[in-house]
Amino acid sequence: MDTRRALLSALESGPVSGPALADELGVSRAAVWKAVEALREEGFAVESTGDGYVAPADPTYCAAGIEFGLDAPYAIEYHDSLPSTNDRARSLAAEGGVDVAVVADAQSGGRGRLEREWVAPSGGVWVSLLTRPDVTPARAPLFTLAAAVAVADATREVGVDATIKWPNDVLVVDAGGSDGESRADSVGRGGRKLAGILTEMEGEADRVSWLVVGIGVNANLDPETLPAGATSLRAERGEDVDRGRFLARLLERYAELAADPDAILPAWRERASTLGRRVRVETVGEAITGRAVDVEPPGALVVETDDGRARVHAGDCEHLRDAAR
Repeated sequence: MDTRRALLSALESGPVSGPALADELGVSRAAVWKAVEALREEGFAVESTGDGYVAPADPTYCAAGIEFGLDAPYAIEYHDSLPSTNDRARSLAAEGGVDVAVVADAQSGGRGRLEREWVAPSGGVWVSLLTRPDVTPARAPLFTLAAAVAVADATREVGVDATIKWPNDVLVVDAGGSDGESRADSVGRGGRKLAGILTEMEGEADRVSWLVVGIGVNANLDPETLPAGATSLRAERGEDVDRGRFLARLLERYAELAADPDAILPAWRERASTLGRRVRVETVGEAITGRAVDVEPPGALVVETDDGRARVHAGDCEHLRDAAR
């Protein structure tokens, strides 16, 4: 562990003196001081007290602020602004990087599925996680579902009831919209979009070379800055969320699922709003309409149609209102 990470780890349990840390790591006191200064320059305002160095009570949104207390095996690369965190993660992959979460306060060229524009101003949680999972390319879609579960769970932990629309849209549905809609109407539309996920990969026939999971969460954003049908954590909670802690929890949950791929589909099913609903899925060349009854490895939606069961591996899913409603 480098001096910087060791210092962050030591600060978790209270004040730590420079000499004690230097002895523990086998480095000079000057090296410890340089690490402290580097953290301060980054925005992680370490304090010097009579008892030693103390972590800031309210860490800012920066690499060290996210890493502080993070229980997941990922390094954080933070930027105030990037064109695209996915593009940066892909560059790191080409350089041999692994287990890096690229985070930006804002993105100027964010994109969603099918190259759709993704609005990503300052205040959101925009992150792309570069990993090299030991799986075949055919199993890669599981990690997209894992990301959706991680986002939904982190969202629920801050008091916002989130669900997942196949395959990876994280939505918020309540008892009624601002115009007095019923719950049935709201669910029929799918809900208000809180987050989206874009996964990219490179691989050979028998293994994934690298996987980049890009996650965008509308965190501390005002609804009027978002596209129609979208929402934010701020709008749903009535107050801002601690983005550093939210992202850390998201990464921790993702790491848990990535370490146990067999747990991903059961977790996804439990959080899905699509299963049991009538849906219309637009695929390349056709539209499939019926009732979504299951999701099968590695993430295919099973739709019961008038002509039997169809398994859809990719497409745009729309929730339909039941005829009886």
